[in-house]
Amino acid sequence: MAEKSSIFDMIGPVMIGPSSSHTAGVVRIARAAIRILGSLPTEAVITFYNSFARTYEGHGSDRAIVAGLLGFATDDTRIRTAFDHAAEAGLKYTFQSVGNASTMHPNTIKVQATDARSGRSVEVLGQSRGGGVIRIVEVDGFPSDFSASLHTLIVDADDVPGSIAFIASVIAHDDCNIATMFVSRKGKNDAARQFIEMDSPIKEITLAYLRQLSWVHHITYIPTLD
Repeated sequence: MAEKSSIFDMIGPVMIGPSSSHTAGVVRIARAAIRILGSLPTEAVITFYNSFARTYEGHGSDRAIVAGLLGFATDDTRIRTAFDHAAEAGLKYTFQSVGNASTMHPNTIKVQATDARSGRSVEVLGQSRGGGVIRIVEVDGFPSDFSASLHTLIVDADDVPGSIAFIASVIAHDDCNIATMFVSRKGKNDAARQFIEMDSPIKEITLAYLRQLSWVHHITYIPTLD
């Protein structure tokens, strides 16, 4: 008699698990979160919304999100045993679910990740759109709109006149083509955050130049996610 297999016995070239929405997309949302955080977290609170709130356990999204927080790729066979690896790494995590968030995409996840070693934390709201495609729609309360499938630059800066055009010009002089740009700000002349997707990598010397500008507070660079 054949042994009964689980949904995590389905191993393909691009994902582990039953569907790209519930595994590959979920892993990528977590991987985007840790790139923004700048390190692997020591603690995380994960909230599943709408459809995900009802299916995350049965479809393995809980293991997928933990695997992504550990830095595992979408085709890593360790996704199926992610809880064991999290215990070994000392990652503490909590799952929450909100089943009726009418304003949100059906497959939405919020990741609140903290690295106690550095004292840094991040809150990321992501959508799994199917086929492994994701959209990051909010970071630390700032609305955003990027996929992490391109090279992405996140710039925290003062809302000073000409800042957007200046940064775009610096990137252009690095021979980087800007694919999309999304700008959020808390208010006029207040804190602003630019989310810039580029077709090619940006040079480290360009990042160093942008970081030393007096009105730029922090820059996060996210190379293309797998």
